[in-house]
Amino acid sequence: MLDKNGIAQRIAQEMKDGWYVNLGIGIPTLVANYIPEDVNVVFQSENGILGMGPFPYDGEEDADLINAGKQTITALPGACIFDSATSFAMIRGQHIQMTVLGAMEVSDNGDIANWKIPGRMVKGMGGAMDLVASADNIIVAMMHTNKKGHSKLLRQCSLPLTGVSCVKRVVTNLAVLDITDLGFKLIERAPGVSVDEIKNSTEGRLIIEGEIPEMKI
Repeated sequence: MLDKNGIAQRIAQEMKDGWYVNLGIGIPTLVANYIPEDVNVVFQSENGILGMGPFPYDGEEDADLINAGKQTITALPGACIFDSATSFAMIRGQHIQMTVLGAMEVSDNGDIANWKIPGRMVKGMGGAMDLVASADNIIVAMMHTNKKGHSKLLRQCSLPLTGVSCVKRVVTNLAVLDITDLGFKLIERAPGVSVDEIKNSTEGRLIIEGEIPEMKI
């Protein structure tokens, strides 16, 4: 199965030349490290930067240059920095071609829960609700199961929802799955992972058609 970097590497293959892409907190931030050299993608962070690059090397961090998750980042040539009002105008105006988000749960009809666990303190919902309400192309990067081994791909989310019927594709450490009207459709399996393992780890409706190819990472 994949680790977090493997998930990010697989999602990087989804990027198209010339796209503007928002990367959420967690695994999605790793995607910037794996963009193919022949693909020009401009990364946006909702705290107000367009043109994020990979994470800086140790010792080269700039504490004033951070993403929405407060991680230090790099800025590519031509990058620009602006206020949150401008940043969310980009998002709400649908000027972002792809959004990559982490999630605690995803349902088989495309609902996502990624901002709050009841009883735990949160600093705020951040920009996720604007992103899921405005973006047409949302990919979720997540682990297939939680630390107890329970599926995070469900028939119905149990946590407070961030968005309804908005997720298009999910990439986990086990598989790539598309959201359809009939549930999760298995597209690819991670190296060394069997279809049965994916089936046993998925609580939501799962569609399996024909031979399922292995991811190419």
